[in-house]
Amino acid sequence: MTKESTQMKGTRLSHTVAPAERIVSIDALRGFDMFWIAGGGPMVYEFFKLFANPLPSWLEEQFDHVPWEGFVAWDLIMPLFLFIVGAAMPFSIGKRLAQGDGRRRIYLKVIYRVLLLWALGMVAQGNLLHFRMDDLLLYSNTLQAIAAGYLISAIALVELPVKGQAVLAGILLLIFWGLMRFVLVPGHGIGVLSPEGNLAMWVDQSLLGRFRDGNDYTWILSSIGFGATTLIGVLAGHLLRAPGPKLPKVFWLIISGLACLLAGWLWSFEFPIIKHIWTSSMVLWAGGWSLLLLALFYWVIDILGFRRWAFVFIIIGTNAIVAYIAPGIIPFGDISNTLFAGLAKHLGQFGGFLLTAGTFGVLWLLLYYMYRNKTFVRI
Repeated sequence: MTKESTQMKGTRLSHTVAPAERIVSIDALRGFDMFWIAGGGPMVYEFFKLFANPLPSWLEEQFDHVPWEGFVAWDLIMPLFLFIVGAAMPFSIGKRLAQGDGRRRIYLKVIYRVLLLWALGMVAQGNLLHFRMDDLLLYSNTLQAIAAGYLISAIALVELPVKGQAVLAGILLLIFWGLMRFVLVPGHGIGVLSPEGNLAMWVDQSLLGRFRDGNDYTWILSSIGFGATTLIGVLAGHLLRAPGPKLPKVFWLIISGLACLLAGWLWSFEFPIIKHIWTSSMVLWAGGWSLLLLALFYWVIDILGFRRWAFVFIIIGTNAIVAYIAPGIIPFGDISNTLFAGLAKHLGQFGGFLLTAGTFGVLWLLLYYMYRNKTFVRI
């Protein structure tokens, strides 16, 4: 071990040393989150329609993003993904410290992951493989948001103690709120939060120009919020990694989750919950639900030991990058149609469920094959 890594282990980063025990609930929750966008969402939607078609409006709206202000279940998918990335970071960086890695090697690995995530994001949604400059999008994808949140959180993990990381998360939320509320947007005014007139959109249009995706989601300035969301996950990861009995950790996850929900709700009266621009109130609201979900999964899986029900999710969670990228490369829907479309047309409403279940099932079988062969694509 180098002198540098010895100093780091003894001072700044002693809080990141990981325990030997694996937190299975993190893999399961990651898989649960990916399940919805890896074909599980349409399958569940069609399943509900077997019992009520059309669905009640309150249930129907949970399967799509809100147009602008507000929050439904489908809006939690992306924030939860960033939160889970953060929750795993104290363990992964702790492992590198245990192996004797110094600050330089850790930062090189961080940079490698950020660049790879960025490239994969451009493959998934940035039209990188079109090899046409007119189609290229520089910053337009969840994986790139993860890269931004991961970079901010990794620097915080290396340079700050746990309390400093918590303070930084709060500062990031306040900075974004201050910028959005008090900076003049040319042609629109101060504090405008409309899709076309907010500061985050103006920054994207000014800096990305023709290389932006053209919708009302924002990225560059919203990276401040991506960092805060990931840091909330980091703080949860520190709690799970800490020594001591497990049950009190569930209690603190619940208390923290409820506190975030309350804070996000109260803040929303002044700074509305808008996922498209990643407002600070949205970060707290989504962070609250993420903490409560982690508490539930940790209690059921890692404390009570009930794991079999989560096996479907664990398979997805252990190869989440493949689950995210593969549907854009492999036509799982076409495969399902080839196998089941003939039968589905004779099954009425059940036919729609069969086709969506087939689409998800083919992907899941691929992930299961990789799992059985211990093939894990990790960044």
